[in-house]
Amino acid sequence: MATVSKSTLSLSSQERSLILWFDEVGIDDIPVVGGKNASLGEMIQQLTPKGINVPTGFATTAYAYRYFIKSAGLEAKLRKLFADLDVEDVKNLRERGKKARSLLIHTPFPVELREAIAKAYQSLCERYNAETDVAVRSSATAEDLPDASFAGQQETYLNVVGAEGVLAACHKCFASIFTDRAISYRHTKGFDHFSIALAVGVQKMVRSDLATSGVMFSIDTETGFKDAALITAAYGLGENVVQGSVNPDEYYVFKPTLKAGFRPIIDKKLGSKELKMIYDDGSKFTKNVSVPPRERGKFALNDEEILQLANWACLIEDHYSQVHGISTPMDIEWAKDGITDQLFIVQARPETVQSQKTGNVLRSYRLVLGNREWGTYTERSRSLGNGEKTSQSPLPDSQSLIPLVKGRAIGEAISQGKARLILDVQKLEQFQVGEVLVTERTDPDWEPIMKRASAIVTNSGGRTCHAAIIARELGVPAIVGCGNATEILKPGQEVTISCAEGEEGKVYAGLLPFEVEEVPLENLPRTRTQILMNVGNPQEALSLSAIPNDGVGLARTEFIIANQIQIHPMALIHYDLLKDEFAKAKIAEITALYDDKPQYFVDRLAQGIGRIAAAFYPKPVIVRMSDFKSNEYANLLGGRQFEPHEENPMLGWRGAARYYDEGYREAFALECDAIKRVREEMGLTNVIPMIPFCRTPDEGRLVLAEMAKNGLKQGVNDLQVYVMCELPSNVILAEEFAEVFDGFSIGSNDLTQLTLGIDRDSALVARLFDERSPAVKRMVKMVIESAKKCDRKIGICGQAPSDYPEFAQFLVEQGIDSISLNPDSVLKTMLEVAKVEGTNS
Repeated sequence: MATVSKSTLSLSSQERSLILWFDEVGIDDIPVVGGKNASLGEMIQQLTPKGINVPTGFATTAYAYRYFIKSAGLEAKLRKLFADLDVEDVKNLRERGKKARSLLIHTPFPVELREAIAKAYQSLCERYNAETDVAVRSSATAEDLPDASFAGQQETYLNVVGAEGVLAACHKCFASIFTDRAISYRHTKGFDHFSIALAVGVQKMVRSDLATSGVMFSIDTETGFKDAALITAAYGLGENVVQGSVNPDEYYVFKPTLKAGFRPIIDKKLGSKELKMIYDDGSKFTKNVSVPPRERGKFALNDEEILQLANWACLIEDHYSQVHGISTPMDIEWAKDGITDQLFIVQARPETVQSQKTGNVLRSYRLVLGNREWGTYTERSRSLGNGEKTSQSPLPDSQSLIPLVKGRAIGEAISQGKARLILDVQKLEQFQVGEVLVTERTDPDWEPIMKRASAIVTNSGGRTCHAAIIARELGVPAIVGCGNATEILKPGQEVTISCAEGEEGKVYAGLLPFEVEEVPLENLPRTRTQILMNVGNPQEALSLSAIPNDGVGLARTEFIIANQIQIHPMALIHYDLLKDEFAKAKIAEITALYDDKPQYFVDRLAQGIGRIAAAFYPKPVIVRMSDFKSNEYANLLGGRQFEPHEENPMLGWRGAARYYDEGYREAFALECDAIKRVREEMGLTNVIPMIPFCRTPDEGRLVLAEMAKNGLKQGVNDLQVYVMCELPSNVILAEEFAEVFDGFSIGSNDLTQLTLGIDRDSALVARLFDERSPAVKRMVKMVIESAKKCDRKIGICGQAPSDYPEFAQFLVEQGIDSISLNPDSVLKTMLEVAKVEGTNS
């Protein structure tokens, strides 16, 4: 689609005051053509030369709207109508909004405005074809500001054809300045109803009804992590994604190494994508149809398209950041044309939630169940909010851990209340302050009650749907895309909404006890001893990176394999030879997108590791290669066929011993492929692989040779390889191990077990298990001294310093380089370490 050149137009001066083409306006023209149109003009002028495709079109001006209002004498009538407006009274709001819209819609456009719109549309038809299909979108003069989105407040009409159709859609857009949600939103944000004008954008349609479309953000919408682009995609026109009618695919791309020329797709999630919006040949503009199951099971975008969109997100963000003089994360709508296969940007506006937060306070929410805490997820904000407290309800029994409903978590908080099921927008007045809104999905008509909710739960929608965007803006936790929430949750039922357990949000029965911890981040001490973090779940990584840290001392591949892969790697390699028919069928289902089954393992492991590495980039991320025991491997799908029965798996075929063995060597190659992809394709060279349970230096050399054979050669591309120090032999032969490996990480759990001769899984001797034993501490002291002598890095990633402040103090006194801690122990241990070191704040 080429831009309509203004030199081809022949509009009179009066017409030009009513109509402007997109390539005639820029971001400074928001007062003239509204935020949406000004942004389109800015991109057409400034970013199409950089390769970004933007469909052309024209805008009615703010003057055109005011001319319409003034010439018909509407302002006085509207002011009288709003004299007793009460936006908190849903019935009053609905009545005033309906009358205001009716007033505008039944007032004819001035002849000059009708002719100007019709003439501009005819120019588009001459450019493309007769009866050109266009999108007609409202664009208020106060929208798309960095601190107020106005997203979805007014109307949009797609697949509008013919001059009369365009005029009717423009008229409806003018009237939509007084939708209930727009009136309520302006009142909440402190905007005067009569100081804002309504412009209309008329834009050539992209035929995404024949392809795909979606929304992308140049910032992570939940955590505020600024180095990731989030892209959502579904089939058909984009309204379904925006409105939350479908659960779209989600893709994450890491921006810093993308800009350096790498291909860092760090996460891909398949959405259900049940519906697609297409053109309607009847009296309506569009309609929804079901997506065939085969298409639902595929990603809507290929990797090249994901990377192209992410690159565009970076270019758009960089441009607007330069324009505004500050970092400006962007909320962008894109579409793919099914005829030309080209991608287009159809809207771009500043993101208005995470970009407005500051990092002065680290807020953590935790469910408290018995002596256990669930969730260590954090939210950064300047203000501490109101009404948050620790619930004092009795501690629940184990049945309370089973969620009633699951979906995609929006926000990282926990909230509670009585469920209020509303399926009809006409029944909004039933909603009471503090209730949990449970519905199929929301659209802007629901906003007047959303701000009163303690939480929001919807059946459909993804992380960029209307419910998610508004919930973030309001600071209300939400769970979207639950599927069956309106069937499971009962009216008046007391529920707890937890978005503090990773990306999966959970609705629990009852009012469960929870804690809110707030830690000021100003003036935290910087310690000489590096404070690192233990991270298992990649879905937590972007959130956890907000906690002050020096990197990741232990990223556990076992979590990724058990939870995100679920399949034994040898069962993928030898899929055709599997004897367990149930396991084979389940593996076929899980890997349906893959003809090459082992590639599923590499992709999922690389994305899991890549997400953690990206979250903490460029700080070091030490990734422990798989350290399942044979009984644990056997529990993976298809695993029993490839695992021996061992009387004591804890001391058997685990760690390094597997990697060069014929029974696992092929699987270890897949692990190496994943690490190689993260470092070389994604550009995340901060990843340091670490070898667990390495019994002898010679065994270490065998493992390094196996890694080199699989493309991971020590020293090449700055590759370092560490070893776990968890066996007495690692301590006794530390200087010999230092000749093989680049660093050590003490695993205090196994080192305690093997030093004291205690099976840490046995309850009978559990009372004797204590990392503070003089014998264990002497072992730790010895290996630190040896590592220092050999000029090798040494840290600890075991549980002891997280549990015992005095053990952390002991480590600092011995001169350890780094301490890696569980996330909820980082800040308190950092303060303890600072005391020992005498570090100033």
